[in-house]
Amino acid sequence: MRLPFLPMLPAQILLNNFLSDFPAIAIAGDSVDPERLGTAQRWDISRIRRFMVVFGLVSSVFDMLTFAWLHFVVGADVQTFRTAWFVESLLTQLAVLFVLRTRRHFWKSRPSTFLLWSSVIVGIVAVLLPFTGSVADMFEFKPLGIGLVIALLAIVVAYVATTEATKRYQRLGD
Repeated sequence: MRLPFLPMLPAQILLNNFLSDFPAIAIAGDSVDPERLGTAQRWDISRIRRFMVVFGLVSSVFDMLTFAWLHFVVGADVQTFRTAWFVESLLTQLAVLFVLRTRRHFWKSRPSTFLLWSSVIVGIVAVLLPFTGSVADMFEFKPLGIGLVIALLAIVVAYVATTEATKRYQRLGD
């Protein structure tokens, strides 16, 4: 699928990256599951390669489905598309941190306080940013309707569930 416009503007991409950096930095001081501390972990390049391919494909499929949904189903104008894509992209980045940081089910592994709260705060900022008036205007965002926000949250939940299921499936190959 080829869009007749850029899905996000350069300033929006930079803002997205800047905001997602706070929780990503928190990974360095994150809690580790006790069972992972018993023995030194070895890097397995073939597992890393498989991880990158599999989870990259999952992410790409959700990206394409979201693009198609926004463009063909919702019929979003350019500014709405970019705003919705910004919000969805940032929320999925935040959510997937919790899934991929542990081999356990993500809800059974306690993240560090900084990771948890920086993710919550950045997630709230992502959803509220389009409603901030002059700041939203500066980044060419526009307020999203409640139905669209709920649909974006549903996409994030589906992405998290798919990523968690894929993680479980990938573990079978260990």
